[in-house]
Amino acid sequence: MSEIKETIVNGKAVLGIEFGSTRIKAVLIGEDNTPIASGAHDWENRLEDGIWTYTLDDIWTGLQDSYTKMTEDVRKQYGVEVTSLAAIGFSAMMHGYMVFDQAGELLVPFRTWRNTITEQASEQLTELFQYHIPQRWSIAHLDQAVLNGEEHVAKIDYLVTLAGYIHWQLTGEKVLGVGEASGMFPIDIATGDYNQRMVEQFDERVAAKGFSWKLRDILPKVLSAGDAAGNLTEEGAKKLDVSGRLQAGVPICPPEGDAGTGMVATNSVAVRTGNVSAGTSVFGMVVMEKELSKVYEEIDLVTTPTGNLVGMVHCNNCTSDLNAWVNLFKEFAESFGMTVDMNQLFGTLYNKALEGDKNCGGLLAYNYFSGEHVTNFEAGRPLFVRKPDSNFNLANFMRVHLMASLSVLKTGLNLMLKEEGVKVDKMLGHGGLFKTKGVGQSILAAAIDAPVYVMETAGEGGAWGIALLASYMVHKAEGESLDDYLNQKVFAGQEGTRMDPDPADVKGFDEFLEVYTAGLPIERAAVDHLS
Repeated sequence: MSEIKETIVNGKAVLGIEFGSTRIKAVLIGEDNTPIASGAHDWENRLEDGIWTYTLDDIWTGLQDSYTKMTEDVRKQYGVEVTSLAAIGFSAMMHGYMVFDQAGELLVPFRTWRNTITEQASEQLTELFQYHIPQRWSIAHLDQAVLNGEEHVAKIDYLVTLAGYIHWQLTGEKVLGVGEASGMFPIDIATGDYNQRMVEQFDERVAAKGFSWKLRDILPKVLSAGDAAGNLTEEGAKKLDVSGRLQAGVPICPPEGDAGTGMVATNSVAVRTGNVSAGTSVFGMVVMEKELSKVYEEIDLVTTPTGNLVGMVHCNNCTSDLNAWVNLFKEFAESFGMTVDMNQLFGTLYNKALEGDKNCGGLLAYNYFSGEHVTNFEAGRPLFVRKPDSNFNLANFMRVHLMASLSVLKTGLNLMLKEEGVKVDKMLGHGGLFKTKGVGQSILAAAIDAPVYVMETAGEGGAWGIALLASYMVHKAEGESLDDYLNQKVFAGQEGTRMDPDPADVKGFDEFLEVYTAGLPIERAAVDHLS
C-alpha cells in the first residue's frame, strides 16, 4: 500500500484510457505494470440520419468522467491525489471517419466502424489496390464520400480515427500508432508506413475532382510502439482533468486501436501468436510471417503496434444466441420457483456440452442476430434445426450452440491456417466465452487445431493494453523490443492455462462444419422469407 501511494504521489504511475463501443475505461498501473486503480463511463452510439455516431460532447464527457472516476478510486483506496503521471496512452475502437477543416472544426458527424454505408467504395478500392479494404476502414469512408459527391470533402484538412483525435486534442500532434493506422489505410510492412503505391493510386483516382489536398496531406503520421508521440499540453491537461490537478508535460505514447491493445493485453504481438476475443462479436488475429498469396474478402490485414502483419477474421455474431438460450433455461427454472445463480447456470450448461457427441449428434444451429460477411449474409435469423433421427439431448443442444458461436470464425481462420498454411504456435482466448473454465477453450482448440491459452489478466482488457504501451515507451531498455518487454517485465511466469486440441474434438468440429456449410441455404431462406 505505501509503495503504491509513493508511486502515485511521485508521478510514476502510468495511465491507459480506451474508448470501447459501450464503455470508456481508465486503468492506472504501477511500476510493476499491474493495475492499481480504474474508472469507467458507460456510453452508447446513436443512430442519427442513418449514421451510427457519437457526438463530440459524448466523447469529452466520457473521457473526463472515466478519468475523474479513476482519481476517485485512487483517493478512496490510497487517500492521495493524482497530480502527475509517468506516461499516458489513448486507444479506441478502430476505423471510422472523423474529418476536420483548417480551423479544426468537425465537418460531418463522426461515422463509426459500425456503419455499413461504404460497400461501393470498399469493392472498388479492393479491386484497385488488389488488397482487401473492409467497409469500416477510414479510406473506404473517404472514398464513399467522394463517390457521393459530398460537399465537405473539398474542405478536409485532417482525417483521423477516434484515438487519433483524442491524442491530437491533448498533445497537438497529428500521429497514430501503426496498428491503428493499418485500419485507416494499408501499411507497407517493409517501411512501417502507408503503402506508397496505393497512396499514389488513390490520389490518381480522385485527381479529376481538383481537391486542394493529396492523401498524405490529410492522414496522421505513422509511429511504432515505443516512439515518442508528444506530451500533454496545458490545454490538454485541463481537457482531461476538470479538477485542474493534473500537471502538463506528461509523455503520451502513439494512440492505438482496440485490436492492438487486445494483442498487448494477451501477450500475442509476436510472430506465430494469435488471440481470439469472443463475446457479443468474435474476432481472431494471427501475427503472420509473410503476406498472404492472394486477396481474401474474409480476411482483414492489419498490424501489431510494432508493425508486424496480422491476419484478422472479424465476425458480427458470437454469444448473443447462446445467451438467449441460457436465459430461457433461467426462465424455466424460475417458473418452478427456483432461485437461479447465473454463473452456476452458465457453468452447468457449458460443462454439459462436454458430454455431447463430438459432431453435435446431427443438430445444427446458426447464431446470426445480424449479418455475416464471411458467409455472405446481409442480415441474420437465429435458427436451430434438427432431423427426426438426430441425437437430441441437452449435451448436444449446448454443444451445437457453442460450436455455432465459433463456426464463422473457423470458416475464416481455415482460409489462413489451412489454405495459406499460416503457422500459429499459441492462441490466447479472452472474453465472455472463456469464463467457464475449460469449455470455450476446448471448443476453440478444436476449431483451430492449435493450443489455446487463457490468462487471468486477459480480463483487464484494452485499457490495460494501452497503459502497457505507454509504460513500454518510457521504461524500455535500449534496443528492447515490445515482445521482450512483455515477456520479461509484464507476463514473466504467466503462461496461462494451456489446452491442447483433442484429435476427436477436431475431427468432430470438421464434420460439424461440413453440415453447417451445407445448411447455409436454410439460413438464407429464413433471411429471405422471415421479414
